[in-house]
Amino acid sequence: MATTAKSSTKTTTTKAQRSAAAKKAAETRAQNQQTVAETALAYVRETAERAVDVPVGAAVTVAEKVQPLTETASREREIKRLRTQVTREINKLERRGGQARRKATTRARGTRNRVERDLKQRRNSLERTVKQNRTKVEKAVKENRVRAEKAVKETQTAVTTRLETVRS
Repeated sequence: MATTAKSSTKTTTTKAQRSAAAKKAAETRAQNQQTVAETALAYVRETAERAVDVPVGAAVTVAEKVQPLTETASREREIKRLRTQVTREINKLERRGGQARRKATTRARGTRNRVERDLKQRRNSLERTVKQNRTKVEKAVKENRVRAEKAVKETQTAVTTRLETVRS
């Protein structure tokens, strides 16, 4: 009987612990859902503020730029400053473009020279090989012709000799 009481106490404790764990899990889920909702709300709030802040900031910037242009002296100074700045930027772009063009031209010229040199080497090598082969073929043809003529003369002499032998 003592063992039964112990096991029922254990069961009760385990059930109580499970109940407490279930309550804790439910609280955690509720907090997580609340955190997700707060995060979404904060995101929507930031987006709305940004949608308002951008045009307001643009208007303030334009107002700051327009104000100095209302006075003649400041307007002339600003126009001169902008003209100088634009001229400086154009000169910088022109220098960079000229440098890029010169580099591209030099690179193209180098590539062309390399290709021409390679082509000339290949052509000379091919011509040399063709000339060597032609010389070999002409030599072989001449040797074969000489051999054939010699064989024809020998055969002709042999036939003539036999003919004379047969006649006699």
